[in-house]
Amino acid sequence: MAFVLPRSLQQQGLAGQVRTNSTAPSAVHPVRQASKQVCVPAVSSPAAANGPQPSGRAASVVPKAVAMTPESKTLGRRSSKYEIFTLTTWLLREEQKGNVDGELATVIASIALACKQISSLVNRAGISNLTGLDGGENFSGEDQKKLDVVSNEVFANCLRSSGRTGVIASEEEEVPIAVEESYSGNYIVVFDPLDGSSNIDAGISVGSIWGVYEPSEECPIDAIDDPDKMMEQCVLNVCQPGKDLKCSGYCLYSSSTTIVLTVGHGVWGFTLDPAIGEFVLTHRDVKIPEKGKIYSFNEGNYNLWNDDLRAYMEHVKDPAAHNGKPYSARYIGSLVGDFHRTLLYGGIYGYPGDKKNPNGKLRLLYECAPMSFLAEQAGGKGTTGKRPCLEIMPEKVHQREPLFIGSKHEVELLEHFVAGKRM
Repeated sequence: MAFVLPRSLQQQGLAGQVRTNSTAPSAVHPVRQASKQVCVPAVSSPAAANGPQPSGRAASVVPKAVAMTPESKTLGRRSSKYEIFTLTTWLLREEQKGNVDGELATVIASIALACKQISSLVNRAGISNLTGLDGGENFSGEDQKKLDVVSNEVFANCLRSSGRTGVIASEEEEVPIAVEESYSGNYIVVFDPLDGSSNIDAGISVGSIWGVYEPSEECPIDAIDDPDKMMEQCVLNVCQPGKDLKCSGYCLYSSSTTIVLTVGHGVWGFTLDPAIGEFVLTHRDVKIPEKGKIYSFNEGNYNLWNDDLRAYMEHVKDPAAHNGKPYSARYIGSLVGDFHRTLLYGGIYGYPGDKKNPNGKLRLLYECAPMSFLAEQAGGKGTTGKRPCLEIMPEKVHQREPLFIGSKHEVELLEHFVAGKRM
């Protein structure tokens, strides 16, 4: 028997054809109609958010345009407005590129954890009785702040528990420490747990600095039963030139907590988002300006400097030598704070030797070499005034060296004066 359409559909002229956007409720089974409604998510339809649609026309799904971040372009996909690029994500990408291995990534992640803890301690120092002196001195005879001691413990504990460090050396400890065999790994980490701690009680920015080395093949630390021999080997492992660094970086504790680091392939910065507890990429492939008219020196020591350095200082302050615009002075008294500004704005930071301290007061392993590695990866320069910091082979764990670091042009100008030349 032939099937005959209802008269109502014949009157609409639908015999023998299909209307793809028809919604005629009288011609569609109610269950099928309901299933069609379920298949169109309301949140995907911009028109649905603007109220009911005209009858006889289904709501169209129009995807919003989504911006492509540099990371998403690399991965060949669209990004979401909720996508964030964290330090963890960056480490995974660097491992995929072959720039770091899994052990080094673990070491860096452990350092980031230590920085989070220290950031919290710094922020709460005033209300947690962590300001003021600890009452003791470190091996160099310097007064230790309470936070110096606590930060050193935090850093050391995080590195030990990572299971990827064999030797750790701190500015606050007299000798390097061989990590217990049960936790032992391969990497050597040197660090200044809290640089600029004299500023803590005033609420001024401070920071942590670190460098990571591979163990020296000539100085293994395993399978040594003699504790004295092991310590001797530890020292030899630690004393490596800055050019052998596998990673260096610093963490700035200020209005925000920011990690800046390099693994030998550019400089990257990550800012801690307290809402999620993660370091988020905020400074991509940082390059220090070639020139910068800011100098950061403690001019209180001016009369203790040699004639060449004083001549340089007079030059940068002379309006006639710079078209009426002399350099500006900016000095925080915290290497991390001063260097961070120099890295972003350009200029030069200097801690020279003087009549009281011929080699300055900054340590080569914990401060000069890691910061110089960062500066050179960003297109800048780090020097003692006479030779690159990265070329110096340390003879002692706590060896001190003068440091001039910043924009390449500015550091070379200083070297010109230190060599006895004049403009």
